[in-house]
Order: sequence, then C-alpha cells, then structure tokens
Amino acid sequence: MALRFLVVEGNTRGARQAHRDAYGLTLSESYSEVIQGIATDAVCDIAFPTDEGANLPDAAGLESYDGIVLTGSHLNIYDRTPDILSQIDLMRAIYASRTPSFGSCWGLQVATVAAEGDVRQNPLGREVGIARRLTRTEAGREHPLLDGRPASYDAPAIHLDMVTVVPEDCTVLASNAISPVQAAEIRRDGGTFWGVQYHPEFSLGELAAILSRRTDILVREGFCRTPEEALAYAEDLAALDKDPTRFDLAWRHGIDAEVLEPVRRTREIRNFIEHRVRTEKSARGRA
Repeated sequence: MALRFLVVEGNTRGARQAHRDAYGLTLSESYSEVIQGIATDAVCDIAFPTDEGANLPDAAGLESYDGIVLTGSHLNIYDRTPDILSQIDLMRAIYASRTPSFGSCWGLQVATVAAEGDVRQNPLGREVGIARRLTRTEAGREHPLLDGRPASYDAPAIHLDMVTVVPEDCTVLASNAISPVQAAEIRRDGGTFWGVQYHPEFSLGELAAILSRRTDILVREGFCRTPEEALAYAEDLAALDKDPTRFDLAWRHGIDAEVLEPVRRTREIRNFIEHRVRTEKSARGRA
C-alpha cells in the first residue's frame, strides 16, 4: 500500500505564488517532490491552513495519514495573526492524532509553540545560505533522526527566528553557534514530532531562487556589500546545483558533500520516512 503524506504549506497565498514564480513550484509542491523522490510509493496531499475557509482534515482525517510534514514559511510565529494561529491549532491536532510528523524551520517553530515552548528573533541575526558546524548533541548521536550524519555537518538554511524555550518534553539533537536548537524531538499529547531548524529539503537551486529575491536583505544585514554581489552568490549556488562537479564553486563557498549529494542532504527526511512512517504504518496494521 502507498504511503499517504499530508504536506502542510506554511506560506500565505501571496508568498506561495512568489516562490512559484521564482522556482516553478511552491514550498509544499517541491517538498512533495522530495518525499516522492525518496519514497516512490508516496502519495502527497497538500494543505493550506493560512487560506481563509481552508478545508483542513479533522481528527479522523489526520489519523488516516501515514506521515505529516510541515514546510518553511515567511511568517514570524510571535506575530500570532489568524493565519499563524490556525497553524498552531492544526499542529496541536496533529500531536493528538499521534500521526508521525516532521518539519523544517517554520515547522519546528510551529511544533515548539504548539507544545508550549517559545520562539523569538535570534539576537545573533539571520542564518542564511548554509548553516555551518551543526553538531550532534549526546542524545543526537544515538537518535535515528540523524542516522548517517557526521558529528558535525552543514545544511541549507535561512531563518531569522529560533527556538528560545524548548517544550517540557523535548530532546535537543543538534545545535550550532547560531542557534542552540537545530534539531529536536518533541512529544505532546501522545504524538511525536521530529524537526530541524535548517532545510534538508532545499536543493541549492531552490535556495538560490529564494536568495535571489532577497538581495536587499543580504545587503542590509551585511552578508554582501552590493545587490550585484548578493545576486552573484545566488547565481553560484544555482550553477553548482546544475553541475555539482564544479569544484571551483564548491571550494569558493565551502560547500561539501553533505549539501551537494541529495542522499546526504535529505538524510533527516529519509530517516523520518524509514524510522517513523514505514515503521509506524506497519505497527498500525496498515502494511
């Protein structure tokens, strides 16, 4: 039987369209492609909880999925607008459904707040491009979410906010100098969420598409001196995505196999599917 996934898009309608215009797909569509590339038997539905009148799954609907995945978002969770509150409510329902869940960046932040943790703007500023020296904690060295990751690794990332207060039943699995919570397991109401602050789902091409629309931020926050320099960085990432053998570009930007090789880059998503989704599908008698 096919694996049934629900992919929850964190962006509002306008932001979804902007991402599609730049990259050709929305965040949820590209995430679904990554899932289906890993699990050829996967079927992905997409939910848009920020849309007014969105037809979201009820408790029985959530329980019918084998796995639920939350994407990134342009939103800041501490704003608590209606389109943010709807996502927090949905995550609480996901916990209660006990369906295996996973999230990247915004997904981790929503799962944290839904479990009574907190998220705030990082006083160190934005982490953008590649998250460096992500280091497994003692718990992370034994946790299946990070199976196959070295003790220290890099990953695509772009976020300004971070988890500042972990929920009561949370295990931090990885951290770095920018954010103390880069990977975590959160347990709430009988459900278990695995999440990361970075983006294992992002190809360098998708990351480049995002950064090419945010050259003003890269200049304003001091990552680049001019818009042209910022655009050149995004173009280098796009070129490296098309030709991963470009050693000159990989060397110039310090990008190694943990980011360049899709099997390594998507390791956490693969581990979620193998260790949680397939295992629990079998345990639920759905195999």
